[in-house]
Amino acid sequence: MRLYITALKPTDSVTDGFLPAARALGCDVTILTDRPEDHGRADAQEVVRCDVRDARAVIDTIAHHHRPDAVFSNSDHIQPETALAAAYFGLPGKDWRACLAAKNKALTRRTLAEAGVERVRSLRLAPGDDCETVRGADGGPYAAAASARVPFPVVVKPREGVASEDVLLVDDPQALASAIEGIRARRPGKAVVVEEYLDGPVRTLETLGDATGVRVLGGFATTLGPPPHFVEERLDWAPARPSDETGHVLAALAALGAGFGACHTEYAITPAGPRVIEVNYRVIGDHCDFLLADLLGVPLFEWILRVHLGEPLPRQERPPRRAGAALSLLADRTGVISAAPPPITPRDADGVRLWHRPLRTMGERVERTGTNRDYLGIVRAVGDDQAGVDAALDAFRAAHPWTVTA
Repeated sequence: MRLYITALKPTDSVTDGFLPAARALGCDVTILTDRPEDHGRADAQEVVRCDVRDARAVIDTIAHHHRPDAVFSNSDHIQPETALAAAYFGLPGKDWRACLAAKNKALTRRTLAEAGVERVRSLRLAPGDDCETVRGADGGPYAAAASARVPFPVVVKPREGVASEDVLLVDDPQALASAIEGIRARRPGKAVVVEEYLDGPVRTLETLGDATGVRVLGGFATTLGPPPHFVEERLDWAPARPSDETGHVLAALAALGAGFGACHTEYAITPAGPRVIEVNYRVIGDHCDFLLADLLGVPLFEWILRVHLGEPLPRQERPPRRAGAALSLLADRTGVISAAPPPITPRDADGVRLWHRPLRTMGERVERTGTNRDYLGIVRAVGDDQAGVDAALDAFRAAHPWTVTA
């Protein structure tokens, strides 16, 4: 079987998750990427240069190469292109329209509103819009127009952003104008979305679908850092979900057409009920995909690839009752890393299995950004109860601190 994986930069999910899973399934793997020099150590038979942001290039490259049995991506950025390529070759895959609607936050809001699932008051700011121009951070015509159409506080974000980059909570027209001006300076020509702030605890729903339907795998409770940023500091396994929450998210996914394959949906529990924050049409990231596999006790990466190979989802026995969490260790300042704990894969103590994955190295300079890019390392732990998991994480942090020296 020939599996094509489209990718941008290397990720642990692909290198340590999907590539070993493909090998276990007996697949021959070709990685298509626009940066093959970065994938030199990938455990794949072939790495081929390709403009993976262009569906036509992906299709042409595959057509002149090996016959495909599956075309798959775990990248946020190239799901529509990958889905189009899979459809061209008549292979199982996601609906490209669902991929586009999930990635484009303005389309997500519009689709959910048109389907009557939910409505978030939002203002889409794209190049060419009459209300696009920002005349400085002192307010002005744009800020006045925005404040008249969107209630404060509001969230400003790139229409197609990731990793909480350039996502800000703002309280007034002047702060709104300043935030948009800053995003536009860092992302010239890119569209911005300004939308109603969804106030309430943040949860996730993890799903996996095959040709016959969607299966709920569970979910996490998300701990965010302090505003105005939205940095995910910790995720705790919370598989049980009230039916109204699960039903609402599944209705949103159905409206988007997002069901096949893995999907990671974030939502807030507001006073008005559950509301979708965003839909990430791929498996959960930041090592929570490995945590999810550990908690469920299943070969999750193999399951995801199997559905893209046209196989049905294996029957899932009742997962063991476990507690688990992923803790992100963040830089608290800009500076140079002067102390870095070693990787741990894995360690067992007091009934808890613990892993540590460093994301930075000793002597590396880090710039504090107020995004998930501030992660220095990730610790994940699985145990029989929450108290044991909490104690193991606290003990690790006390014994193995990351230190950034300004």
